[in-house]
Amino acid sequence: MAENINKIVLAYSGGLDTSVILKWLAEEYECPVVAYAADVGQTEDWDAVHEKGMATGAEKVIVSDLREEFVKDYIFPAFRANAIYEGSYLLGTSLARPLIAKEQVRIAHQEGADAVSHGATGKGNDQVRFELGYLGIDPSLKIIAPWRFWDLNSRTKLVAYAKERGIPVPTTKKNPYSSDENVLHISFEGGLLEDPWNEPEEDMFKLSVSPENAPDKATYFEMEFAKGDPVALDGKRMSPYELFTALNKLGSANGIGRLDMVENRFVGMKSRGVYETPGGTILRAAHRDLETITLDREVMKIRDGLMPRYAEMIYNGFWFSPEMELMQKTMDEAQKTVNGVVRMKLYKGNCTPVGRKSDDSLYQESFATFEEDEVYTQSDAEGFIRLNALRLTMRALTRK
Repeated sequence: MAENINKIVLAYSGGLDTSVILKWLAEEYECPVVAYAADVGQTEDWDAVHEKGMATGAEKVIVSDLREEFVKDYIFPAFRANAIYEGSYLLGTSLARPLIAKEQVRIAHQEGADAVSHGATGKGNDQVRFELGYLGIDPSLKIIAPWRFWDLNSRTKLVAYAKERGIPVPTTKKNPYSSDENVLHISFEGGLLEDPWNEPEEDMFKLSVSPENAPDKATYFEMEFAKGDPVALDGKRMSPYELFTALNKLGSANGIGRLDMVENRFVGMKSRGVYETPGGTILRAAHRDLETITLDREVMKIRDGLMPRYAEMIYNGFWFSPEMELMQKTMDEAQKTVNGVVRMKLYKGNCTPVGRKSDDSLYQESFATFEEDEVYTQSDAEGFIRLNALRLTMRALTRK
């Protein structure tokens, strides 16, 4: 017997899984279900999503436009920290989940719901990210995760359930991959990718041309930053979402941002994923380059030392945590002087900074020059070297 619940807000995509969950929740709990879809920049027919949700039995379908908020308040803060998980992953799925969860809780309050639900499986990271989000904002809401306890545990059973209840099932060739898309990236898992020896098929990729098919001429452009955030491309000011979309177009056309990796999931298993992150790859390269002239050496060391822990917190779903608040303030404090312009060169999958300038630059040509100068006494270096070598000298003498 299902527990007594008055109304549920379901994180809904319109795909097979969440369509079945929508119908199953309404039948199992005998209460209204609000289907909530988050627009975080993915390619989607939102009218069709709304129509299908209503036809499947939703009391209401709500599509929230979160695109600007996603870039401004989630992507940009992470990129101010140069966040990257296990040396490669730019956290495309991880960054979207806390925002989706936050909006779902807001809608639950708005609609008078006492429960929230999602379609994440019991094997993946997303169940953790969604539910840590719910619990970090409003722990009074009941959480329903059907994949962890129902008996519809295969695609065959899902399709049979859908057909029995008149839920449309796609008749096109089955996509063998599990994917997640937003303005930051698209991910692919499953299918032939489950064998880490298999090379991804070219027709799988959606957001970028292959480096081999990219233009034979390099693309140059300039990106302006203010306090660590990009604010303009080639002198044109744009909103966060507009700017990031423009970066995606530049990266996609030049084969930028493809990644194939095996990562460690929070729940304990290793998982092979392939990602396309064109705009994010460019942004991280440009941002890090500007820091080379605007960040103090020791500040950069401390920030870089904290970054793996910061990225892990995002990956594991701890966006709404006290340690994340503390870490973000630290990361943002380091960005006050990260102002200036970086000139980028894109060519056949390569993303290269080729020029940088800033009014806050710590680079002084008069100190760094190989020509004659009057600001640096080279003989001072001898004492500097001897003092730094003192412990090495003592060690060598001891060994003798």
